[in-house]
Amino acid sequence: MMPSVLPATAGPRNNSRSHTRPRPGPIFDHTIVARAGSGSEVTITATPVPREGIMELFGRLAAALHELDANLVHLMVFGNVAAEPAGTEAMRRIFGALDWPVTWVDGSACDGQPIAGLQAFAVMGREVQRIRQNGGVIGSVYEDGTFRHCRLGGLGPNQLSAPRGEQTKQTLDNLGAALASGGFGFADVMRTWFYLDDILSWYGEFNQARTQVYSGIKFRTGSLPASTGIGARNCAAAALTVGAWAVQPLSPAGRVEEVASPLQCPAPCYGSSFSRATEISSPAGRALTVSGTASISPDGRTLWVGDVRQQLSQTMQVVEKILQARRFEWADVTRATAYFKHRADAPALAEWSAENSSLPPLAVASHCDICRDDLLFEIEVDAWKHNRRVGATAGQAA
Repeated sequence: MMPSVLPATAGPRNNSRSHTRPRPGPIFDHTIVARAGSGSEVTITATPVPREGIMELFGRLAAALHELDANLVHLMVFGNVAAEPAGTEAMRRIFGALDWPVTWVDGSACDGQPIAGLQAFAVMGREVQRIRQNGGVIGSVYEDGTFRHCRLGGLGPNQLSAPRGEQTKQTLDNLGAALASGGFGFADVMRTWFYLDDILSWYGEFNQARTQVYSGIKFRTGSLPASTGIGARNCAAAALTVGAWAVQPLSPAGRVEEVASPLQCPAPCYGSSFSRATEISSPAGRALTVSGTASISPDGRTLWVGDVRQQLSQTMQVVEKILQARRFEWADVTRATAYFKHRADAPALAEWSAENSSLPPLAVASHCDICRDDLLFEIEVDAWKHNRRVGATAGQAA
């Protein structure tokens, strides 16, 4: 069935122009990204507090959205697939109909809790259209005055029994169909998330299938999308599940461009079809999305094999250099997801943060496999820097 696009209820328009840097808090953690005159975007991160149940966790997310008068456009849940029925039931009881795409990743908390955290992408003061398929919502479309955005999540293949390479092609075909139903094309994609079941046994096959599909696409940026490729099961028991972010400029002031890594070679040099980072520029400011990044040398080798603390330090240095190359700082980071191959290694992140005092607050730390057997840690980040000429002001809701 082809996807369809339907309108969704939007909250009252809010023309405030503010940017809030994230900080830990007992309720939720969020960053408001300004878009002058046309509402704001907000990223909300919620991680479980001690003795908190699934219902309470999603209840805190609902409270955050209500306080901000924000409309969800994509929800990423990092939690054991066994917890998905309880999570879905909690969302239905709290929110009613699930009117947004959900990407559920089998990444339980490193401390053993069933859910590591929630990452919600939402908008304030904007109309949102939904892309629906087979009775569910798989995408959201909205505008900010400079770009049209399409957020897609929870996509997978049609035939679960098909070979994994074929499932990859089917999933990308479904992604293309969903984009088309929202008035977008594959050429508009600038960020993807691929979560592969048993990634180490077929990552090469996945890369071949992705590269084959991408070879026929002329991306708007002139380069490949930024991306994350992580090992994690999904609720459908498919070979993979996918999320994506596509944008279309509405004015010459909107630009999307690749950002290289000063300390690493381009990923296609070793067979992975993605860019290290992508930057979106508008009169309001600049958004940077950094791909999943690990301890990989300029010539594509794994560095510090067997030493998670050195791998983590190397990875954070690589990310920091990408940020600095575009005049960003750690304080500008709006979202971070850390992936650990072994749960027991998670304290290394807190140790690094204590020594460097620069880790973005409230990163979601998830137990997932990495794309190489000798990689122990990976992290992805988003960052936002407002254009001071717009006159943005800072404030915090908690």
